[in-house]
Amino acid sequence: MSECSLDSVDLSPAELLRYERQLLLFGAEGQKKLKKTSVLVAGVGGLGSFEALYLTALGVGKLVLVDGDTVEETNLNRQVLHWTDDIGRPKPISAAEKLRRLNPNVEIVPVTERITEDNVDYLVRQVDIVIDGLDNWETRFLLDEAAYRAGKPYIHAGIYGFEGQVVVVVPGETPCLRCLLPSSLKSPSKIPAAGPIVALVGSIAVTEFMKLVTGVGEVNKGKMIVVDAYTMDMMKIELRPRKDCKCS
Repeated sequence: MSECSLDSVDLSPAELLRYERQLLLFGAEGQKKLKKTSVLVAGVGGLGSFEALYLTALGVGKLVLVDGDTVEETNLNRQVLHWTDDIGRPKPISAAEKLRRLNPNVEIVPVTERITEDNVDYLVRQVDIVIDGLDNWETRFLLDEAAYRAGKPYIHAGIYGFEGQVVVVVPGETPCLRCLLPSSLKSPSKIPAAGPIVALVGSIAVTEFMKLVTGVGEVNKGKMIVVDAYTMDMMKIELRPRKDCKCS
């Protein structure tokens, strides 16, 4: 999180009213922590839409939305921040418009670029926490490595059909994503996805974020949360560091 003291973070009467129900969970101190936190949402598609929506509603201070894609009609069954008249528009621009209307207290920064080796370190350095809304492993590994180099927490989320997973990576405390999966893992060109399942996994990711920032609740650091929406079974897998990994 950013280095400024909570004493310098004020909550207006309007904010206290807006966040009244979640203040019952983690109090004004927790809300101040959220307000001073900046977040990078990598990918503003299915997962990223839900993650950005819930982060904005929570009242984070700054949300950086990074995606180089434009809205397509096939996105509309699950990417809730993009509507029919947004087809052809850059996803970060489309998403930012709705999010600003939802919560004008949050600074929304759209970045209409793909994440690459050339820009990943710069993007990660601009924020406190990185959340993965991506659909490909190549970019996830770039983010994971950059976040680890920068000492920034990285929350991975992914889905395939009825199944999804969330991993909270905290540099210096947990294994990284490469410890879990081989770097050569390839992504399919089309991933089966339905809106309710994407929403479920995105909600889990933001819940872990909320606990991590506010300090209220048990954060599943270094564990893979696996949910099977077909049966509604959920399990947690303890991750182990690989001795040959760069993070070791």
